[in-house]
Amino acid sequence: MTSDPILSDKKLVHVSRMPIRWGDMDAMGHVNNVTYFRYLEQARIEWYSSIGREHAGSETVVVSCYCHYYAPVVYPGNLEIKTYAGSPGRSSFEIVQEIRRTDAPDVLCALGGSKVVWIDIETGKSMPVPSEVRQLMTP
Repeated sequence: MTSDPILSDKKLVHVSRMPIRWGDMDAMGHVNNVTYFRYLEQARIEWYSSIGREHAGSETVVVSCYCHYYAPVVYPGNLEIKTYAGSPGRSSFEIVQEIRRTDAPDVLCALGGSKVVWIDIETGKSMPVPSEVRQLMTP
């Protein structure tokens, strides 16, 4: 738990670390805004892999996402991305993620999030979040 209101009802579920690549930078000399979404995606996929999210016939889809930028990120360096999950509804849940440099952990560089829906791959329709995954997200 945290004192930040946006995270107050979320549970820390995963911490990822990844390098800032030179190719992530743009003409302005900092990491391009679109690249942050790739960082968030990579951290989300690492979390899914860490919980053994191999549920035959089901998958997750992102139905909305956002990113708020607070401090520029430049090469070289490493990032730490903390992934928080909210209590799931029937088929969806909210993820909030913090991006910070490992050499300046007190500085929030960006805060992103997404709404994710669990779907049946065959029908393309929403389905209940599996109970074992639901338990991992409940604060």
